[in-house]
Amino acid sequence: MGLDLNSDLGEGFGAWSMGEDAAMLDIVTSANIACGFHAGDPSIMRRTCATAVEKGVRIGAHIGYRDLAGFGRRAMAVTPADLRDETLYQIGALDGFARAAGDRVRYVKPHGALYHAAAADAALADAVLAGLRDYDPALVLLGPAGTHLEKSALAAGTTFVSEGFADRAYTAAGGLAARGTPGAVLGADTAVAQAVSLAENGTARVLGGGTVAVAPDSICVHGDTPAAVRMARRIRAALEDAGIAVASFT
Repeated sequence: MGLDLNSDLGEGFGAWSMGEDAAMLDIVTSANIACGFHAGDPSIMRRTCATAVEKGVRIGAHIGYRDLAGFGRRAMAVTPADLRDETLYQIGALDGFARAAGDRVRYVKPHGALYHAAAADAALADAVLAGLRDYDPALVLLGPAGTHLEKSALAAGTTFVSEGFADRAYTAAGGLAARGTPGAVLGADTAVAQAVSLAENGTARVLGGGTVAVAPDSICVHGDTPAAVRMARRIRAALEDAGIAVASFT
C-alpha cells in the first residue's frame, strides 16, 4: 500500500464556497467530502463526487456534528444513539451522490470537534462505528491512531487507516495542537518538510519544539489552509521526489 494524500472538500454551502476543490482533486488520492451537517449541500455534494470520480479520486464521507454555523468545530452534547443515527444518515446521503457519479463511498472520516471527541470518548467512537457498520461493514475508518476511534474500529472488525497532518503542529502527547494556538497551523515550507518526515521517519513537529511519533498511512492537507492547492502540489511532489508512492488506501 502506498501513502495516501487526502483533503477535506465540498465544504461550501449555498452561495458560500470554500477552497479550490477541482484543483485539489488533481493532487490528492482521497477526498473527504462534507455530508451536509458541518458544511456541504446537495448540489455541492453532487458536484464534488462527480469531479472526484472523473479524476479517479476515492470518496470518503466526512461526517460531522450538525453545526453549519460553527463549521462543526464547536463541542456539542450529542448522545451516542443520536450520533449513530447521524453517522448513518450522512454516509447514506453522500453515497447517493457517489453512486450517481459512478462510484461509492469507500471510507468515513469524522470532522472537527467530532474527530477529537470520538477519539477521546469510547462511547462516541462506538457510535460512529455502529453507524458506519449499519450502512456498510466494508467501509474503512480514517482517523488518529492510538485513540478510541482505532480501538473501536479494531474491536468491530472494521479496517482502520491512521492519519497524519502535514499542515498542523502536534502536542507532545501526539494530538493536534489547538487550531487557535499561535503556530498550530504550519506554513507551506514547514508543512512540506513535515509531510516527508511523516512518511520517512514517522515523526511530526511538536508545538514549542521537538518531535513526536506519528506514523500515518494517509496524510491530510486541509483544503481551507491558505494557498492549500499550491501547498498540496508541493507536498505531493516532495513525497514522490523522496521515492514515496502516493496512492489511495482503498
